[in-house]
Amino acid sequence: MRMIKFETDYQEGASPEILARLASTNLEQTSGYGNDPHCSRAKDLIRREIGRPDAAIYFMAGGTQTNTTVIKHLLTPCEGVIAVSTGHINVHESGAIESTGHKVLTLPSHDGLLCAEELRSYMEAFNADPTNEHMVQPGMVYVSYSSEYGTVYTKSHLAEIKRACEDYGLKLFVDGARLGAGLVSSGADMAMNDIAGLCDVFYIGGTKNGALLGEAVVFPNPESVNLKQFTTIIKQQGGLLAKGRLLGIQFEVLFEDGLFYRNAEHANIQAMKIKRAFIERNIPFLIDSPTNQQFPILTRQQHETLSEKFSYETWQPLDDGRLAVRFCTSWATTDDNINELIQEIQQL
Repeated sequence: MRMIKFETDYQEGASPEILARLASTNLEQTSGYGNDPHCSRAKDLIRREIGRPDAAIYFMAGGTQTNTTVIKHLLTPCEGVIAVSTGHINVHESGAIESTGHKVLTLPSHDGLLCAEELRSYMEAFNADPTNEHMVQPGMVYVSYSSEYGTVYTKSHLAEIKRACEDYGLKLFVDGARLGAGLVSSGADMAMNDIAGLCDVFYIGGTKNGALLGEAVVFPNPESVNLKQFTTIIKQQGGLLAKGRLLGIQFEVLFEDGLFYRNAEHANIQAMKIKRAFIERNIPFLIDSPTNQQFPILTRQQHETLSEKFSYETWQPLDDGRLAVRFCTSWATTDDNINELIQEIQQL
């Protein structure tokens, strides 16, 4: 039996436009390590998108590699990074951050989001502790847009976090693995230039938005951070791709005519169809997500029925025996697959 997959948003290969460009440039000879015209043009396109002509941009292969490299570079050896308990670096990166010698310091998660007041309370308590010189020193705040639960920060919420970071001397890092899905969602009130204005560093996720692989790390104000050895740290972490143009070409295609946003919008539209089908069947949700990740709560029988034809992620068991699961759509999710799922949901 054919299994229709809704496990994540990187199950398919890449957007046809990207594959076509990779093929058409296949026999070009370019310098390595990102020192090529495609990477240069992709960086210029991103700078134009965020309105930051002086932004420093680096291309890397994947999200975990990017998170590890950025955090390792920006923190001193005695510093840690603050994240919510459900944050990707705390839950789903196999201790990658800790492997570089930096502790993840956790705060409560509110539907996947960080509370600015709780951040302030944490820092006040840390600074008031007379023994804090014996503790891991907070040096950075990490947030995801969109979050592990598909939720998004409003502009005012992220601004509050940024002000707290400035007041306590913390850098703010925005994980944008699903930045596209967040920016085009119904819950968004920010554009990419707003993100750039509210953090010290963020990255633009390509892997989960139609690229074969790749993330673009953006330092909007490079003069405010020390980037002298960042390329060296990238290489030390195994992240400096010899054929760097393969990343640059993909981001060229994503940003030259809006493909980045169209891909994300398609994923969100398909997810909303799934959401409406569960709502119409009176099936509740663990969380109200406006993006391409949806978390319905199923009985064991409903789960057994759906899992015969569809694969999706079991998110967490609930005390009453039901399961919160995750359906994730992508740039390539077809109407046919959505319609088959909806038909099954209607019969639950």
